[in-house]
Amino acid sequence: MSRLKDKYTSEVAPALQEKFKYSSCMQIPKVEKIVLNMGVGEVKDNPKALDAAIRDMGIIAGQKPIPTVSSKSIAAFKLREGMKIGCKVTLRGENMYYFLDKLISIALPRVRDFRGISANSFDGHGNYAMGVKEQLMFPEIDFDKIDKIRGMDIIIVTTAETDEEAFELLQLMGMPFRK
Repeated sequence: MSRLKDKYTSEVAPALQEKFKYSSCMQIPKVEKIVLNMGVGEVKDNPKALDAAIRDMGIIAGQKPIPTVSSKSIAAFKLREGMKIGCKVTLRGENMYYFLDKLISIALPRVRDFRGISANSFDGHGNYAMGVKEQLMFPEIDFDKIDKIRGMDIIIVTTAETDEEAFELLQLMGMPFRK
């Protein structure tokens, strides 16, 4: 069992129950899944770029990503319908807790001039989205083996009804929000 899941069951859930006065333990918000998404814009000029992105994301997430395809053609971007334009991976269960722990305790503190993440990136339904500018912040990525610095989106989906509940959940789990 991962460190973060232990922390959730022993500290975070009771604290949330006390603060929001839930009548049932099933109402306590929890992290449902984490979706990592990487758009690879240069894939139309360099088809090998997608393979490198998939390799990097697979190393970071610990499971194999699937390629994402464009849903419609856009002539201005030289994009055709059905073209592979990125990759994504959905983490649940142990993998999700392991990744979240690694993100909070190792990857985010490695970012240069890091002052915390924005507390304004909630969607109104208790889900949190953040962007990462480079994949180098993860310790598994070897600097010499990457071909290009790529960013990615990290979406944390929770069962919380409101942003306030989700903020409290993530803060108690150790998310370094900006003061």
